[in-house]
Amino acid sequence: MSTTHLKATVHARLLAAPDLVATGDRGGLRHRLAELVAEVAPLLPATQSDALVEELVRDVDGFGPIEPLLADPDIGEIMLNGPGRAFVERCGRVEPIDLDLDAGQIVQIAERVIAPLGLRLDRASPIVDARLPDGSRLHAVLPPLAPDGPCVTIRRFSPRRIAAADFGLRGESAALVAAAVRGGWNLLIAGATSAGKTTLLNAVSAAIDERERIVTIEETAELALAQPHVVRLEARPANSEGVGAVSLRDLVRAALRMRPDRIVVGEVRGGEALDMLQALNTGHDGSLCTVHANGPDEALVRVETLALYAGLSLPVEAVRRQIGAAIDGVLCVSRDADGRRRVECLAEVVTAGDDLPLGTRLVIERRGGALVSIEPSRRLRRPGAAWPTSGGVGSR
Repeated sequence: MSTTHLKATVHARLLAAPDLVATGDRGGLRHRLAELVAEVAPLLPATQSDALVEELVRDVDGFGPIEPLLADPDIGEIMLNGPGRAFVERCGRVEPIDLDLDAGQIVQIAERVIAPLGLRLDRASPIVDARLPDGSRLHAVLPPLAPDGPCVTIRRFSPRRIAAADFGLRGESAALVAAAVRGGWNLLIAGATSAGKTTLLNAVSAAIDERERIVTIEETAELALAQPHVVRLEARPANSEGVGAVSLRDLVRAALRMRPDRIVVGEVRGGEALDMLQALNTGHDGSLCTVHANGPDEALVRVETLALYAGLSLPVEAVRRQIGAAIDGVLCVSRDADGRRRVECLAEVVTAGDDLPLGTRLVIERRGGALVSIEPSRRLRRPGAAWPTSGGVGSR
């Protein structure tokens, strides 16, 4: 009997007697499956029997063939590009892996994630975003939008807490960034996809005082701030009936009624940019958010464009004044070809009359592989805050 046929037979017997499965008990499930395998194939060698039981456990109570990948701490992303085409990002590098999945198995992985969330994945709703129990983010696209077969991308988040030093922030540059966070700068953390924006936000947030109340707002919960007083809010997509959606804009407005000392927005990518700017202009200094952009000036243009998505027909000059008054600096991060993520610069937003932003001025810049301070900032939002004085850098 082939392995495929043997697994199908065991599955059929399990479905015929569902009471054999101890709900929520993997040990009990493993024991029952071992008994069924022994009944169906009593002459199967012990090593093959044990391996088959583990596969069945993953199929019945886990994520099937990708479960070992989810358990590998070196893997940051799993990419299933249709039948027979699988890749992972391991230690910052993308590489192919030997994982022979057919279209049905790929769809089954996605459905197992979205089933408890009331979401749909079918021809009528061929795109879905969801979150695994461990916080990993899943994105799936079905044919006909994906002509080569169903595609599933799972972005994982390391349980290890990554420090600012892992991004090259050390010594004077680290002290400057920490002083900006403590001093109430409203910071944009900008970079390309997978550059490490969210991870860097987690790292620099360590400078926030533990006594402050922080409200985080995310489309998919990814942040893991270390402070004890953190309130996490997560947007919700519409259910299978197309109702029940809660947008980031809704959450930003809700956060203002929750007495936050700081508001942290995981990623600004739509009209919520305008609500965020208004929140920052009502006394919630020291807030952080991430945005897709390739540099400091581009980050400001990106926020301006996103704010216009709010559809309120505001003049561009009004949006720019909001940006000039709300945003203090942009911290840029990038990823090298070898997978290393590093801070490229910290730039201060420079304004003219009426808070119109003229652009940015570098405070920290990467030169020759090292970060150096260019010019210290003049402003801090919080009383009693000060810039570090070591290395000739001080308040001005």
